[in-house]
This record gives sequence, C-alpha cells and structure tokens, in this order.
Amino acid sequence: MQLRRHDVLDGAIAILDEYGLADLTMRRLASSLHVQPGALYWHFPNKQTLLGAVADRILEPIDAPVTAVSWDGQLLELAHRLRDALLSIRDGAELVSATYASRLTTTQAREKFVKAALRAGMPRPEAELAAYTLLYYVLGHTVDEQSRMQMDSYGALTEDASPLFETPDATARFDFGLQLFVGGVRNRLGDRVRA
Repeated sequence: MQLRRHDVLDGAIAILDEYGLADLTMRRLASSLHVQPGALYWHFPNKQTLLGAVADRILEPIDAPVTAVSWDGQLLELAHRLRDALLSIRDGAELVSATYASRLTTTQAREKFVKAALRAGMPRPEAELAAYTLLYYVLGHTVDEQSRMQMDSYGALTEDASPLFETPDATARFDFGLQLFVGGVRNRLGDRVRA
C-alpha cells in the first residue's frame, strides 16, 4: 500500500490525540504507519511542516460558512468554532498556537475574524489588530483550559489550585471574555458601529 499525505496526517493526529504533542515524533509516526522514517519526508520535508499541516487539519471546521448575520454574532460563532476545534484534539491548542507563532499554518481563521471586524465598521488596520487580539485570546484561553483538563485527568490539580477562577465553568469564563471583546469593539467604534 502506498503511503499518502492524508495517511500521514491521520497517523500524526492519532498520536497527538493519544500521547500528546511531546510524543509526536517522526520516528513514532513512521513506526505507527509501518514505514521507515524516510518515507514521511516524501510528503513533509521536516517535522515543522508536518505540524503546520496537522494544525490546518485541526482548524478545518473554521472554514465552514458562517451562519450568523451580525458582525458580533459572526465573531462569537467563529471564536466558539475555533475553541471547539482546538479542544477536539489533545494538545490541539498548544500545537496550533505554536504553528501560528512560527507562521506554519495556512488557515484563514484570522482573516474570517478580520471580515467580521470590517463588517462592524472598523478600518482595515484596526480590523487586523482586532483579529489578532481575538485569535490570541482564544488560543491562550484554550491552551490554559486544555492544560487544566489534562492536569485534572492525572489528578494533579487540587481544589485550591485555581483561586483565580471563581467559576469552574470554562465556557462561562470564555464567553465572559468574548463579551468584553465585543463590548470593546462597540466602545471603540462608538456611533460608527454597524449592525
């Protein structure tokens, strides 16, 4: 059987989901696919390129058409869709965050945030900054959330380990931050805000 690019991605995601980012090595991936490590390099010239492709696969749900009509509804929908995609795979938030930082992902998630901010009435330079702000909020929140979930599953979190968070509901904390963001956009635009 010939090894195809999507087989390599599927194998990488399976390892990531079962063992985590630290254990996603080219050697382990090759072993799980029953090939020599060199066979992987036919599809991906290095591990960083592979990680970028894995991040793009994790972020595929962001590419679906947005159903919300209003700009704020679009931002909220996209932010939740991004969070859900990141949480769907173990260490997904950490991996995507790293690939964004190194510019290895080709996803259009940030541009979707930009379009919603433009729809609100922001000038393009501000819409770009707003998109980065929201993207990094979602990534940061979700990295923390995913880390806490994993620590909790290992019994490493004690009840007094999170005094900063009054509510244990991660979605409620996430939504509060999103509402602050949308409120900030409305405040910045003042009378210029669009529906």
